[in-house]
Amino acid sequence: MAVRCLADMTWEEVRDLGRATIAVLPVGAIEAHGPHLPMSTDVIIAEAMAEAGGERLAEAGFEVLILPALSYTVARFAAGFAGTLSVEPETLSSLLVDLARSLRSHGVEHLAVANAHLDPAHVGAIRAAEAACRDAPDAARIIFPDITRRPWAPRLTEEFLSGACHAGRYEGSVVMAVAPALVREEILEGLPPNAASISDAIREGKSTFEEAGGPRAYFGYPAEATAEEGQRTIETLGEILAEAVEEALGG
Repeated sequence: MAVRCLADMTWEEVRDLGRATIAVLPVGAIEAHGPHLPMSTDVIIAEAMAEAGGERLAEAGFEVLILPALSYTVARFAAGFAGTLSVEPETLSSLLVDLARSLRSHGVEHLAVANAHLDPAHVGAIRAAEAACRDAPDAARIIFPDITRRPWAPRLTEEFLSGACHAGRYEGSVVMAVAPALVREEILEGLPPNAASISDAIREGKSTFEEAGGPRAYFGYPAEATAEEGQRTIETLGEILAEAVEEALGG
């Protein structure tokens, strides 16, 4: 089977896809990622996850239709930093449900979300859309492997699990692997570690990067990022996406 990009196809080519088609939606945010990574970091990671997962699903016999990335979402934690764009959780949930309905009207029954943005309100909005479409006869079923939870989270890197992973080694490594020209390496190399955990900050009721201890919008160990680690992470994210789809469809 094949992996196709919806935006590059004609409508007749889409019409002729088989019923075993899985639509994959990369979801990220346009938000601050330190002084060394682009605003599109989450989108870059989500697209890499979608492509890697799509290839695995194609090998398993599915037709895979990768949708254009959704780049605007809830980004409240980074709202104080220039360039960050944020929408309300209800806006995101409604958009996902509408996309699921539109896909279903064209015969696509499953929508897998390749998500790389971890703002709690954003994740909650995806879960709400997933629940709304679960038993809706007019909507594609949303399949959302939440990498902030088990069983998926423990498969990711040590920095990711620490919670100090925004624009650090975890994310920086993936961008290095996919879009190295967008990494400001001369800045990255001089950034000191920031071990403050966003996860701990959330549990303490903090709601911004500044409150969480990230005055330059980064957490973790950015200077340790490598393209090799990024490629391994992409492979793991692809495995997670493919396994979540196969599990949802009964193996």
